[in-house]
Amino acid sequence: MEASVRLYTLNYDEVKTYLWAAVFVACNMVLPQVFHLIPQGGIVFAPLSLVILAGAYKLGWRTGLLAAVATPLVNNLVFGLPAWGVLQVMMLKLVVLALAAGLTAQYFRRVTLPLLVGVVLVSDLIGGLGEWMLTGGIAATVQDFTIGWPGLLLQVAGAYLIVKHTK
Repeated sequence: MEASVRLYTLNYDEVKTYLWAAVFVACNMVLPQVFHLIPQGGIVFAPLSLVILAGAYKLGWRTGLLAAVATPLVNNLVFGLPAWGVLQVMMLKLVVLALAAGLTAQYFRRVTLPLLVGVVLVSDLIGGLGEWMLTGGIAATVQDFTIGWPGLLLQVAGAYLIVKHTK
């Protein structure tokens, strides 16, 4: 499935970049609270990733990168989640996702389900390798695919719908 959509590449000298990044951070403060009402909802659905993926794909890697760095920090300061020990890993994974999404959108200039599947899988693999190097354990990385597969599907389908149906 391919959709004709407008994709943007916002720069750091544009106020819109920071405003949109702030919107993504705000969304990423509310959305996880909803998913944490479901047992293991944060682990299974990875709601932070959905917003970063859609935002970076639609508005560019710079906007996504700002949101990817700020989101875990703000959430940790306000809610205590992610826990301080997980903060680096979460930030790394979100940064990789933002870069992969934004650069893919910039290169291909279209949104398709296969492109989003590729972005999610590649960023999860790279992020997982980074997590493995930071933590020394592979269990959490494997868990992203074994327990977190509904979240991966949500990211692809949700981001596709968001990117396709927003101006």
